[in-house]
Amino acid sequence: MNTANTAPSATPRPGLLTFLGGVGTVTGSKFLVETDHARIMVDCGLFQGLAELRRRNRRPLPLDPADVRAVVLTHAHLDHCGYLPRLVRDGFRGPILCTAATARLAELILRDSAHLLREDAEHANRNGWSKHSPAEPLYTDKDVERTLTMFDPVPLETDVEIISGTTLRLHRAGHILGSAWAHLTLEDGHTLAASGDLGRPVHPLLRAPEPFTGADVLLLESTYGNRHHEETAAREWFARAVERTLARGGTVLIPSFAVDRTEVVLHQLAELRRTGRLAAGAPVYVDSPMALAALEIYREAFTARSPELRPEVLAEGEAALDPEPFTLIHSLQESLALERSSVPCVLVSASGMATGGRVVHHLRRLLPDPRNTVVVVGFAAQGTRARDLVNGARVLKMYGGYVPVRAEVVNVPAFSAHADAAEVIDWLHTAPPPSATYLVHGEPEGSQALRDRIDRELGWTAVVPHSGERVLIR
Repeated sequence: MNTANTAPSATPRPGLLTFLGGVGTVTGSKFLVETDHARIMVDCGLFQGLAELRRRNRRPLPLDPADVRAVVLTHAHLDHCGYLPRLVRDGFRGPILCTAATARLAELILRDSAHLLREDAEHANRNGWSKHSPAEPLYTDKDVERTLTMFDPVPLETDVEIISGTTLRLHRAGHILGSAWAHLTLEDGHTLAASGDLGRPVHPLLRAPEPFTGADVLLLESTYGNRHHEETAAREWFARAVERTLARGGTVLIPSFAVDRTEVVLHQLAELRRTGRLAAGAPVYVDSPMALAALEIYREAFTARSPELRPEVLAEGEAALDPEPFTLIHSLQESLALERSSVPCVLVSASGMATGGRVVHHLRRLLPDPRNTVVVVGFAAQGTRARDLVNGARVLKMYGGYVPVRAEVVNVPAFSAHADAAEVIDWLHTAPPPSATYLVHGEPEGSQALRDRIDRELGWTAVVPHSGERVLIR
């Protein structure tokens, strides 16, 4: 064979990682991985909270979405999937790779997001407060429906080839149903792992995350990078808040994320009902159409005996989520009718950070009365009403005016489905060290604290990146 004119095979260049979101904040997670032959986006979330963050949703990405080969989605929360319809609207046409449960839950969340965006635009146009005339939603129902056709569910613990030489493997993350941490092998042989949102080994419903097994580069969430969850104490604080509020004739309002947090809260209320700490006659209401739809998906997971669920919870069956008596509020009319009830009750309503949804209506009604209690059961980002309440705000702005805060406020962050700092370290400690660990999806204090702890306890190279920064994967 004459090899004189045969060119040597080209050596692939190292992959390039760009931080497009989820840096310096717990929202807007977007990470771009580029190789010689493909652009892959890991997560594609909306920014939430502070106005400056929300405005970033309107800024064009520094790339042509049509050039993105695929999106890897770790789970269905809005801050990880909520920008997908805009990416599709702007030209993305590739597959969205995730677990089957994530695809189902993302359908609920994206349809609800489009509905809220449309309502916001209509409200702005009626009241003239937008700088745009007319105000347009970030995306529409049509954009969502087109996006849903592009979901391509893949099984856990299975190698999936995205493009020749680049493979994806998803591992259980234990954060919400369907959540996964992702491991990418690139065409040059280097690897990248992304934790997504890492769950907790003590999640009451879901099995613990699969341990980190190593990668050249790791994207690691740091939401609670400077916190420790007081698990036992938190559940007691929750129980006592319910008991004393009902005893004084008040209502317990629990702003709760529609996916997973509502199920965890219901599981805890069911336990209080079984032990007699929640009186048999005290009604429990769930007022969130999306939460009710998500609850049905969780119930189906029980029926199918999903391997994501804890064996001891499967043994309980659907009763694990059923604090009888338990009333599902479907229509807006039913929700408004709760105003006319003077019976002490527990009311679970979305959204968890009180940025929108029916819970805002309930806050306006319940906050002025000191008999009532608002229980915040998870992380509240800067710029949200839930964060303001946790920080001791005496008034909250909503519906164009201010509402006095006279109700009791109880913060129970240990109900969060995010791993705390020690749980993150435990998830890492058996793996070989990456060449670099990037602390993302956290506010600055949390990211910096976790960086320092990883350096001190594991001796790994840990970095808090800047928004828009680009680094090599090697």
